Amino acid sequence: MKALPFSPINDAIFKIIFGDGHDVTHLTNLLKATLVLPAEEYEEVTLVDPHLPREMPDNKMGILDVKVKTRSGKLIDVEIQICFQSRIRERIIFYLSKMINEQIGTGDDYSTIKRSICILITDFVLIPENNCYRNRFTLRDPDTGAQFTDIIEIVTLELPKLPKDDDGTPLWDWLKFLAAHSEEELKVISDKNPQVSKAVAKYMTLTEDERTRMIAESRSILQRDMAIMKEDGIRQGRAEGRREGREEGREEEKRSIARSLLGFGQPVDVIAQVTGLSQETIRSLLH
Repeated sequence: MKALPFSPINDAIFKIIFGDGHDVTHLTNLLKATLVLPAEEYEEVTLVDPHLPREMPDNKMGILDVKVKTRSGKLIDVEIQICFQSRIRERIIFYLSKMINEQIGTGDDYSTIKRSICILITDFVLIPENNCYRNRFTLRDPDTGAQFTDIIEIVTLELPKLPKDDDGTPLWDWLKFLAAHSEEELKVISDKNPQVSKAVAKYMTLTEDERTRMIAESRSILQRDMAIMKEDGIRQGRAEGRREGREEGREEEKRSIARSLLGFGQPVDVIAQVTGLSQETIRSLLH
């Protein structure tokens, strides 16, 4: 089996396929397969912002957000989390609350709040309580099942739980594409589902583009390096017990990664994109 050069969940690849504001076809089809919404909601899907604001500089590591608005104004945040985080559930609630809070301005009525949904795709087991690869969470009474409100919803999609055999759903097809590791897997799913086939074709085109390959490779290097450095930073932070020291450590991690990418011959603008450092800062590392 011929291995894929990059995983479809590489954030650079995923963003171009599903986060293209000029063509939301693939994203819309993924949403239809994932959510339970009226068909008319998908008649107008608008990309709002590919990244939610981040408070901490290391929170972008391994995370991709694509935020869209449906026809009636419902907000949907599609997030990929590659690396495990111990407080990921709390973080998702935090960002959902921000999505709601940002809808209310001074003097606005609460009736203006639109439903906010988070779709969380993970490359690790997030919900060990069951074997379902799709879980849907809302505000309900656990004793009676009564729903308090549908204003927030969280849908989790766990790639490691995806069954080997087709379960007959379009969602299985899309997740099989995202979890693919070989060209043979892509061909099988492409032959089966015409909608996924178009996304596969775009993926193949992207992996043949030199600049996209360069960015994707840089992101892969960044994710591997930062995963290691993050563990070191956590241990160091615990030992030091000082927030200032941790923040300085994160900045130094970015500089260290930038130096590594410079050593690989990566362009300054690409390094700036994947690390978040300014081009001026990166150029200063050359001296």
